[in-house]
Amino acid sequence: MGVTRRTVLQAVTVTGVAASVGLGRTALAAAATAASAPGDVVGKVTVGYQGWFACAGDGAPINGWWHWARNWGQTPSVSNSAIVAWPDSRDYPTTYRTAFGNLGNGQPAALFSSYDQSTVDVHFRWMKQYGIDTAALQRFNPAGGEGPTRDAMAGKVRSAAESQGVKFYVMYDVSDWTAMQTEIKADWTNKMRQHAGSSAYARQNGKPVVCVWGFGFNDGQRPFTADVCLDVVNWFKQQGCYVVGGVPTWWRTGDRDSRPGFSGVYHAFDMLSPWMVGRIGNAGDADNFYNVATVPDLAECAAWGIDYQPCVLPGGVGDRQRVHGDFMWRQFYNMGRAGVASVYISMFDEYNEGNQIAKTAESQVWVPTGSGLLALDEDGTACSSDYYLRLTGDGGRMLKGLIAVTAVRPTSPVIGGGDTVPPAAPGNLRVTAVSDTSVTLAWSVSTDNVGVAGYRIRRFVGGTATPVGSAAASVTTFTVTGLAASTSYTFDVQALDTAGGVSMPSSEVVAATSAGGSSTVNVALDRPVTASSYTQSYVPGNAVDGNVDTYWESANSTFPQWLQVDLGSAMGVGRVVLTLPPAVAWAARSQTVSVQGSIDGASFGLLLGSVACAFDPASGNTATLTLPAGTATRHVRLVFTANTGWPAGQVSEFRVFGAA
Repeated sequence: MGVTRRTVLQAVTVTGVAASVGLGRTALAAAATAASAPGDVVGKVTVGYQGWFACAGDGAPINGWWHWARNWGQTPSVSNSAIVAWPDSRDYPTTYRTAFGNLGNGQPAALFSSYDQSTVDVHFRWMKQYGIDTAALQRFNPAGGEGPTRDAMAGKVRSAAESQGVKFYVMYDVSDWTAMQTEIKADWTNKMRQHAGSSAYARQNGKPVVCVWGFGFNDGQRPFTADVCLDVVNWFKQQGCYVVGGVPTWWRTGDRDSRPGFSGVYHAFDMLSPWMVGRIGNAGDADNFYNVATVPDLAECAAWGIDYQPCVLPGGVGDRQRVHGDFMWRQFYNMGRAGVASVYISMFDEYNEGNQIAKTAESQVWVPTGSGLLALDEDGTACSSDYYLRLTGDGGRMLKGLIAVTAVRPTSPVIGGGDTVPPAAPGNLRVTAVSDTSVTLAWSVSTDNVGVAGYRIRRFVGGTATPVGSAAASVTTFTVTGLAASTSYTFDVQALDTAGGVSMPSSEVVAATSAGGSSTVNVALDRPVTASSYTQSYVPGNAVDGNVDTYWESANSTFPQWLQVDLGSAMGVGRVVLTLPPAVAWAARSQTVSVQGSIDGASFGLLLGSVACAFDPASGNTATLTLPAGTATRHVRLVFTANTGWPAGQVSEFRVFGAA
């Protein structure tokens, strides 16, 4: 998606909107009754769920930093970022290191991947915890290159929804989908309909819910005729579906962002959800829209027997619209006084536009330094990272009649609504014992305002923090087993409380296992690696990930270039083995390489002079460099000065072995 909904629609503003139509709460009493009885969308709070964030190394078919970076093939950084808000990553079991500077608290800047089932489970646990009823899974053109990843995400959302007791349904976005009319039917029939059999799939009036977003918009991304759109709506209804329409703001009047002549399409839907992002930006705008859109839209829907699901927006963080919840709550209040039964929150995880309600950096302590990103306290009022989830829960209770309709926010931005204070980070993480296959860790007990429930132990692999075990609250030691001999590993520990709060990580500790009695252990595997340069997605980490099919490649047509690995501690090194991908497509070549070493990472000495390393796919595309006896080093650097097969340094695996 090169252009987002917001980008396309922001140009259409409320400028020139007619004055208030004068309808009040009393005049709307009859219209306030929904056409349908409460179900999984009527009388419920629904959130839009993108689920479109991936990270290099997460196994997703998209194979890149999907939606985190402008260039998905390169690690997100200040100069390669596609987001305007930074997530609070403390609750995610698995995170991925970025090239942003450390957070303001000194912790590494790491992001989650939606492709990890544990991430989706966390998101749906939040939905359950904060009173969100239903998630609308965004589904863009599944026939494109993103299709396999989106297919997998549907299964992950289904699993999370079933395990957490939250409903979900498929929301098709037809933007830029040229063959939509035929392909959307095939996609539902062949792929998505199977999910409608899930106990967690949303049903309304006994029918599986499907949303089609984008019919009738007056722009080039959705150029479909009214006949084509009506055909699709009627087809879904013939399949026994309850069909929600994500329609233009001005669907009722048929002008501005709406194409004329689409009234028949709009009135064919079972439920209408008019778009609102980019239409309002402050409480005054919200009050204006109450009069010129919400009240008359609700009356129109009631007259036609259509259910109504207007949008509620948290506001763009980067646009400074939120005003510590006042903007969002004003919209909830207006929905409450109009008698609206169902709302759609846009969006749950929209960090690209800063319009998300999912947990977000609460202050600059939790934002990468030098990034220019704002936090939830951007207007000077402190807000906890979960505040907009709590506010959503409050709004849902008000619309359901569980609390009174009020213009005053029920929940403070920081205090209220259960235990929202995470535990303190565990202290004094240290190594107490090592063997050739294990490392024993210990740490100081953590504290919490209510109580620590346990600890999560994580190991870093190529910058990715992955859980390797857990410990009870009363235990402050853990032995990580199944490790390789003569290998350095990095660990940290997080504390958890009974409310699901997760502490910031402890300091990291590096531990090296003892020798296993041989010089056959690759001590460079998964170690920190840097380079003088790299090209596209051929990053340095590819050279130590244990996968011979991924590789590092330096900038082209410029020598010398270098690739360097940190073994974690000084050790005797006997040989270096270099590989290139074994595929026959890699023609034989020779690279001229020298080896340098350093104890402190700053001052390097020559370990082995320039050698012409021959690589031939017929013999495994491998070259071995034997170092002088007695070589001891921590940092091993390869310096490339020539390559007969390509004008760059290239390595798929950089292996270092101890002295015999």
